[in-house]
Amino acid sequence: MAAIRELCKSLVQPILAVMIGLLTGAIVIAAVGESVIGTYQEMWKGAFGSFYFFTSTLARATPIMLIALGLALAFRAGVFNLGAEGQMVLGAISATLVAIYLPAPGIVKMLAGLMVGIAVGGLWSLLAGFMEARFRIPLLISTLLFNYIAVLFASYLVTEPFQDRTGSAALAQTLMLDKSAWLPKLFSGMSVHAGFFFAIAAALLLFWVIRFTPFGYEVKMLGQNPLFARYGGINQIKVMLTGMFASGGLAGLAGTVEVFGSHYRFVDGALTVPNFAWTGMMATLLANSHPIGIVFTSILLAAFQTGAMGVERNTEVPLELASVIQAVLILFISAKFSYDWWKKRKAKGGESHGAA
Repeated sequence: MAAIRELCKSLVQPILAVMIGLLTGAIVIAAVGESVIGTYQEMWKGAFGSFYFFTSTLARATPIMLIALGLALAFRAGVFNLGAEGQMVLGAISATLVAIYLPAPGIVKMLAGLMVGIAVGGLWSLLAGFMEARFRIPLLISTLLFNYIAVLFASYLVTEPFQDRTGSAALAQTLMLDKSAWLPKLFSGMSVHAGFFFAIAAALLLFWVIRFTPFGYEVKMLGQNPLFARYGGINQIKVMLTGMFASGGLAGLAGTVEVFGSHYRFVDGALTVPNFAWTGMMATLLANSHPIGIVFTSILLAAFQTGAMGVERNTEVPLELASVIQAVLILFISAKFSYDWWKKRKAKGGESHGAA
């Protein structure tokens, strides 16, 4: 019962934010001269109007959900991991190269690629955590800058040593994966693949870890009150490093399943252009880092993106409508965090004045 109440509480914020976003979107639609109700009906049809569109939305939500879950673990531990994009890309290119060049059956290539994607993403994230623990380099800065290193390095790999030069287009991409190493589709002819099950399983596992394990308790204590956690004997460095590895590992898995389940090769820019990492961060913040809430917010944000494609096809409203709604969601989240920070500062000020 307590878990249900906690989940409902975590969904209040995203529901309110979405209502404000939709109201703002309605103003944009009216300014263009289109019907607000008709446009939102087209958005609904584009996201959930048929089984094909519904599965497309779930496929779009898969990498968003995995990234969001990783960030949720980091945020709950009071760690600001802004490097999910680099961790996703580096994990994906590493997994792809392993699956292409490993001399093994297809299923072994697939499993090896998934494990390598998780390991590389986790280790890239762990490096930033080590720099914080050893040299006091703020994670907020190192993880953000690490994105550029990872993305540009992956771009170099697919434009120079590992570029597929068998075709005439000479695009910046790797060779195609063997079909036996592809992630299976959940439904024939549809875009959603087995990576969606991985994301759901990760959400349930993270919920269990946070709620029922000693490590989850340590994460919660460290995120809520670091000083109390330190006095309680919690190893802050150990929890931080573990959280960073798991966070980066899930981001690496997100990129890997997107390649193995949708693109079947690493294409330069294919993971960065859709903004999976930043949408995942928005899903985390909207759900207040609740693992089950993230499942819903990830699907919701993916629905905005796939639905906006339907809107652009059938109305005069541009595709950027989804970006407008997401921008309003970011403003709402920023306002909430600013208000919470102001309340905490005011409370601390009152306590200091009373002590004096």
